[in-house]
Amino acid sequence: MAYRDALFLRVLIHRGELSTAIEAAGRLNTEKQDRVSVNTVRRALHDIRMVAKKAVKKPLLTARHKKARLEFAKKYQHFTEDDWKRVIWSDESKVNRISSDGLKYVWVDSNKPPKVNAADIDPALITPTVKHGGGSIVVWSCMTWYGPGFLAKIDTTLDAVLYVRILKEDLWDTVNWYDIDPEQFIFQHDNDPKHTSQKARDYLASIGMTEASGRVLTWPAQSPDLNPIEHLWTHLKRKLRDIKPYAKGEHELWERITQIWNNEIPMEVCQKLIQSMPDRLEAVIKAKGGHTKY
Repeated sequence: MAYRDALFLRVLIHRGELSTAIEAAGRLNTEKQDRVSVNTVRRALHDIRMVAKKAVKKPLLTARHKKARLEFAKKYQHFTEDDWKRVIWSDESKVNRISSDGLKYVWVDSNKPPKVNAADIDPALITPTVKHGGGSIVVWSCMTWYGPGFLAKIDTTLDAVLYVRILKEDLWDTVNWYDIDPEQFIFQHDNDPKHTSQKARDYLASIGMTEASGRVLTWPAQSPDLNPIEHLWTHLKRKLRDIKPYAKGEHELWERITQIWNNEIPMEVCQKLIQSMPDRLEAVIKAKGGHTKY
């Protein structure tokens, strides 16, 4: 691949017409007779001091979303650590048998020489992918100040009926396991339709859990950065990636998930994440409801 081709690609990247090495290789291969590989493009871009950086995924925030996020941050900015200790954080997550975080690398100029030689990517740094994801499991759980909550494996579509059953069983199993005062804890869940369904609201209201009573956080939409359990899922998935070989099937994957979740996540990990809430709220306020680093 000629030096001038690399400069041509950099111009297209600066214009916003290209962002990834795959796109760049495709563009060259449509215009030139001699085909180039994606790795060749990567090497050429490295040679002209460009680097690949992770493209961070963030939810789309409208003006309405930003307003709600800012209101949430201001409403709870005076919560003390004792207040945050009372919150039980909940969420669902999909765990892939063969890990894939969906990362996309985009090319940008570097102000200094690349730290790696212009060579093929080390195979040890490659995460393999397979068609259809290789199987996955959807799970629900929660996080308390004292540690992770009970896990629920979701084998069917999670609708309002199943969600209420999870609240009645797994949420309360968690409360009882950690001997949490049932009259004092605060519950968090996001604005997914099954969470805000009439069935879910009626059940929570029947046990005194409402936003009006202060027992359910007034959660703003499009705000995974405000939910510390999101980082606990990341902690779980990193530990799963460290286990080789990959799980042979979903049954073995579930066994690994439960082993890590129940036995390999110290209480201190949960506490550190919960202690980050004041910083998360401060970041939202500084961003005027916009995106944060979390």
